[in-house]
Formats: sequence, C-alpha cells, structure tokens
Amino acid sequence: QLCLTFFFFFPPQRGSDELSMYNSPNSGMSNGAPNGSDSKKLRVEEAPPSRVIHIRKLPNEASEAEVIALGLPFGKVTNILTLKGKNQAFLEMGTEEAAVTMVNYYSKVTPLIRNVQVFIQYSNHKELKTDASNQRTQAVLQAVSAVQSPGSDVQEVLAAASSPVLRIIIDNMFYPVTLDVLQQIFSKFGTVMKIITFTKNNQFQALLQFSDPVSAQQAKLALDGQNIYNSCCTLRIDFSKLVNLNVKYNNDKSRDYTRPELPAGDGQPSLDPAVAVAFSKDSSSLLGKIPGALNPLSAAAAAAAAAGRVALAGQAGSSGVLLVSNLNEEVSNTHTNTRVYGDVQRVKILYNKKDSALIQMSDSNQAQLAMSHLNGQKMYGKIIRVTLSKHQTVALPRDGLDDQGLTKDFANSSLHRFKKPGSKNFQNIFPPSATLHLSNIPQDVTEDDLRLLFSNTGGTVKAFKFFQDRKMALIQMSTVEEAIQALIDLHNYNMGGNQHLRVSFSKSTI
Repeated sequence: QLCLTFFFFFPPQRGSDELSMYNSPNSGMSNGAPNGSDSKKLRVEEAPPSRVIHIRKLPNEASEAEVIALGLPFGKVTNILTLKGKNQAFLEMGTEEAAVTMVNYYSKVTPLIRNVQVFIQYSNHKELKTDASNQRTQAVLQAVSAVQSPGSDVQEVLAAASSPVLRIIIDNMFYPVTLDVLQQIFSKFGTVMKIITFTKNNQFQALLQFSDPVSAQQAKLALDGQNIYNSCCTLRIDFSKLVNLNVKYNNDKSRDYTRPELPAGDGQPSLDPAVAVAFSKDSSSLLGKIPGALNPLSAAAAAAAAAGRVALAGQAGSSGVLLVSNLNEEVSNTHTNTRVYGDVQRVKILYNKKDSALIQMSDSNQAQLAMSHLNGQKMYGKIIRVTLSKHQTVALPRDGLDDQGLTKDFANSSLHRFKKPGSKNFQNIFPPSATLHLSNIPQDVTEDDLRLLFSNTGGTVKAFKFFQDRKMALIQMSTVEEAIQALIDLHNYNMGGNQHLRVSFSKSTI
C-alpha cells in the first residue's frame, strides 16, 4: 500500500531514482570511491542535492531502523520509505544540509548494513509524500526519535529501536494488572511471545517480548502514556536493551506463550493447559470484536476489563469481600486504613473471633488492591493478614436482631474517595509508607500544629514539608507502622470550621 501511495504521487520516469543506478562523478561517488560504479552503470542525469536520500542494494533482511541509523549521525530523520521488492529505500532528512553532509561522508566511508555495502545518492524528489497514517512507518520513526539524543551512540540507538522487548511501568495502579491483561492489550499490535512481571522501586513493571521489533515499535507509539482504566493504571513504555527473555515458569508472574508446558515453579498455581494454549495464539481477533476496537485506548480498556474478569472468575472473593485477621481487638477504625484503596461498603467483626473482620469493598478490583498493599503490614503491634473471602457480601443484621454493633454500614458515607469517575484520587494510590500526604489543611494551621497533632498518635515525626499553597503537606513518621496508625487516627480529623483533614500514603520522601 505504501509503495502504491508513493508511485501515485511520483510516477516513474526515465531518469528517476528507480532507473538511476549511480550518480555522476561530480556527486562525490566517482569510480574508485566506496560507492563508485561498476560496468553496469547507466548514463542518467545527476540529481541535485536534496534532503531525500536514495539508498540501494539493501540486504533482504534489512529493517527500517537499520536504514534510519545510517542518517542519525547527521541530523533528524523525518520520513522513510522502503521498497522491499527492489531492495531500495528513501530516507528524508530534516534539512538539506544534513543530507549533503551524509552524502559527502559516505562518499569517503563505505556505508554498511549487516556487513553488506549499500549505495547512497541524492533522490530526484524533494520530499517523501508517503501516507502519514501508515502506523508502521510512524512507529519506527518515533521509536528511533525516542531513544536518540545529542551525542548518542548510533549502535545503541539502533539496538534499542530494533529490540522486540518493551519495558512497561504501571503508574497510578488503582486496579490490579495481570499477565493476561497485558497480553490482551499488547497483542493488538502483534504476537506476544513472553511476559515477565516484577516490582521495582515500589512500582509494578513488566518486560514484554513481541515476535518482531516493528510490533514493539507500534505498541509503544500507540500505548505509551495511555490509561488502561479510567484515570488510572497509566502505561509508561520504553525499549529494553534485552532482545530475548528467558522465562522458566508459567505462573502469575511470568509466562512464555510459546511453551505452555513449562512448570509453574515453587508454590505457584499451575496454568490451566487450555488457557495456556488459548493465550499462546495471537488474540488480536478478540480485540477486533470489542466495540470501539479501532480506538487503541478503548480497545485496551475493554480488553483489560475482560481479562480482569477472567482472572478473578472462580476465585473466592470475586464480589470484593476481604477477610482481615490477626487484628488487635481495638479494630473500630480498621476500615479507615482500607479506605485508602477503595470505598468500604460494610464491615463486620466476627462474633466468635473478634480479631477478624469481613470488609466489603465496592468491587473486586478494590478488594484485590487493598489485599496486595495491606497483607503483612503491622497494625496495633500485630502483623495483619488480608485475604479474599468466600462470602459474596457482608449481610446486615436482620430487623430486630442486636448484633452488639459488630456490623456497620458505610454505603452512604461521605468519606468515599473513589465514587466520582475520573477523580484525582485514582492517581494517588500508593503502598503504605512512612511518608503521608496531607490535604485540605486550613490556612491558619502551622507546621508546629501538625507536628503536635501527629505526635499525639504515638509516633515520632521525623520530617515535615508544606507545599507552596500551604493547603497540602508531607509528613514523615519514623516507621510505616506509625504512619498507618496516624492515618487511621487522623484521616477526616476535624481541624475546625468543619474542615476535615485528608490523609493518604505518599510515594515521596522528604
């Protein structure tokens, strides 16, 4: 399609680039030079300097990134057109000066791609009028531009742009992102071979390998900076220096879709063989059936939502009910901590086991998020355990039945943080940390006031910092446990004038 588009704009003529085998000696490509002619040279008109470069005798397997790399040392590359059947390409430089410098340089130094000599000359065309909507071309150009910087090594740029492996960081991860979610989203752009997930610097990250570099380039172009879900789970995508991933196990942390027979590893649930086979195939056809699939973002969101439901299907707690155990029996405010990760609907302290409670979140994704961040944290001097419950809901006591205040309904609470779609609260969800973010601070409240308030929760304030408008601040406690206690005690604290303090965990340090 691209070739047809090119020839629609520029019909071949005698003396055109397609008929020109070599330029005249005046072009700097005379006999004896690395790009000199041989016995088959044709007599054609010399092309004047142009910012479009004609490159011939490319190896069959040469990629667009390798062709672009020829021009990178001399300036910005703005377009490329490859003619695979002719083993030729056209490279458009940002300026004519850059093109002249490139041609002059390669008149003295042999240009090589994959150790094969290629031939370079000016094109008769002043610009490339290729189809601007061609995603493949735009992906390659953007991929190279993303990794190129002044003084960067050409081989490093080429290696990054030619890698089939992407490094993915998930920011603002309000909902869990599983292997299957990633596979569903990225397979729209090519065949996903392998995925490895891990946590680094308190961020969920993944390495994802496509079957070819161009698929990786297209995925980066379309998805970098997009949200998987509304206002959260933002994709940050770079090229990895790796060219192949070594996956040993098929489990919830890593997957090789080409080898469904791999073991699950120590203590990991085995992957159902039918699921493994299904996901080893390119599922772009599935995305194509999703309404709005022509829009990469809506397709990604729909696929992620579908994959999330599949991942949770059949698991206990798919309704969003958590079982929290090993609590200190002083648990009247335990739900406050859970509220950081979702909207708590109901809480029930178990009658015969008062160190345990059922907490119902708004949905299963919020429950998963709270479980992943709170399980194993220390509260009131004890390590709490958070798991998904087999219960579908937390039932309210029947009319007339006194359950001694063990069940509370928060469905209509004014403290829900996430009931408004697109709320900025979705962007400020982080694991428990010693540093807390404070907001809604009255104008007359001082640093000393806040230090004293937080010291009264039983902890030690190590550092404090106001934001410029003094309506927000960061406060750092000595330990994560102290910060958890302070959040439980002081979130929604009335600072006077019915102005309530908002407290959440922060990813920053002071």
